Amino acid sequence: MTDMILSLVLFTPLVGAVLALAMAGDLAKYARYVALAFTALPLAVTLYLVTAFDASSGYQFVDQYAWIETSFLSIQYIVGLDGLSLIMVLLTNVLMFLVVLFSWEEKERPNFFFALLLGMQVGLLGVFMAMDYFLFFIFWEVALVPMYFLINIWGGPKRHYAAIKFFIYTHVSSLVMMIGIFALVIESAAVAGTGQLSFAFADVSAAAALFTQGFQVLVFGMLFFGFAVKMPIVPFHTWLPDAHVEAPTAGSVLLAGVMLKMGTYGIIRICLEVLPEGAVAWQVPMIVIALVAIVYGALACIAQRDLKKLVAFSSISHMGMVLLGIATLSDIGIAAGAFQMFAHGLITAVLFMVCGIAGHNVGTRQIPLLGGLAEKMPNYAAFMMIGFMASLGLPSLVGFVAEFNILVAFYNWGLSEGVVWTIIIALASLLLTAGYYLWAMQRSIFGPLTDKIDTSKVHDVSVYEGVSLAALCGLIALFGIFPALAWDFIFPYASDLAAVLEVFL
Repeated sequence: MTDMILSLVLFTPLVGAVLALAMAGDLAKYARYVALAFTALPLAVTLYLVTAFDASSGYQFVDQYAWIETSFLSIQYIVGLDGLSLIMVLLTNVLMFLVVLFSWEEKERPNFFFALLLGMQVGLLGVFMAMDYFLFFIFWEVALVPMYFLINIWGGPKRHYAAIKFFIYTHVSSLVMMIGIFALVIESAAVAGTGQLSFAFADVSAAAALFTQGFQVLVFGMLFFGFAVKMPIVPFHTWLPDAHVEAPTAGSVLLAGVMLKMGTYGIIRICLEVLPEGAVAWQVPMIVIALVAIVYGALACIAQRDLKKLVAFSSISHMGMVLLGIATLSDIGIAAGAFQMFAHGLITAVLFMVCGIAGHNVGTRQIPLLGGLAEKMPNYAAFMMIGFMASLGLPSLVGFVAEFNILVAFYNWGLSEGVVWTIIIALASLLLTAGYYLWAMQRSIFGPLTDKIDTSKVHDVSVYEGVSLAALCGLIALFGIFPALAWDFIFPYASDLAAVLEVFL
């Protein structure tokens, strides 16, 4: 049964992007209104979908049309939502709307700027909605292109280097991912004996039970590499700090808040769902990689002096925590990993917004040069404290719920494997996280005003910035106090997936 409501959500931003791009000259300043309207509508429809969604069922609101249909090839336009994709679509549309509001006063080529944001929204939503591998890959690439231009045009002094590095890393990994996807499709056609290459998720999944263990292990590794670079995971992480430091605030928020989640989403959606034997074979390597990323990211944060670079490295550590939960292959671990994706998206949006405000309103992001900002910027200081406390896992905020359940799942895995001592590594990273966040907060907003900056020109957050930050902080508290608002959508999906994986454990 076809339901066009998801196509409405998916392509409304595309219409807005075309309209915003066409508003050149004197009309360019009105592009922000177009962007706000064309991000508000998908958000409103998504909120309706959340209320209409049945968490006990699989894919819903499916919209399906034949695209390329021959005796040899079958590519379809299929979009739908299940519990996992629903929360990612919600996160994407919430952040897009708030990023447009936060960037309201953008004056440099605003029509092009907001058109790129809307174009990126189309790619991101397509990745999370797609139920066809060909469609998935197209939207994956679409999401990357606007980010390249945002960094290259609106970025900092080293923006060209950062944009090229981002482009090279992500597209090399995309190439490996594409080879893995074609291997899945070709092998599924071969074992099913249909003679037709079908890219539909359902067709590949139906044939997956006939995949050999060796094939699953090999293709899992290829796909995992493609997705891990996008997360990113050590040692393929070096593009991220450069991209974040040079990107405009809107770019950093969307890069960390949503785009990094494309990698972990792909691992769950494709690697775990279609290649369960491969997942079991790669379980220990994934856990080791996750622990290395968690500790390395935390240690790197301690050495940072740029507030934005500190937050960038913290994302590496937190995405390692997501992978750790997923790698336990348990219902709690997978659900907690997905919940951490959602939580990190909200938290990191606040963190990069406060970093951007420091650069714009104070004139520097260098932590040693800051100090006493709470006196001049009390609202800014409050938002920074909430963001930092949520990221270090303060109870009653959304980050605590995610990390606590990940640690529970990892402890259970360690107990069953006789390596329960490994929990110490994850717990030690939490201490490091608290250390670098508290240090950065103390140096930036507390103590006496510094004489290293001109405090006479320092001003607090604007109305648009304040509304965006207040909304995010409200959501961080809401989902921290009532985690079931998101958990109840995720856990049924995670439970079904874990049941399949358990057969091979």
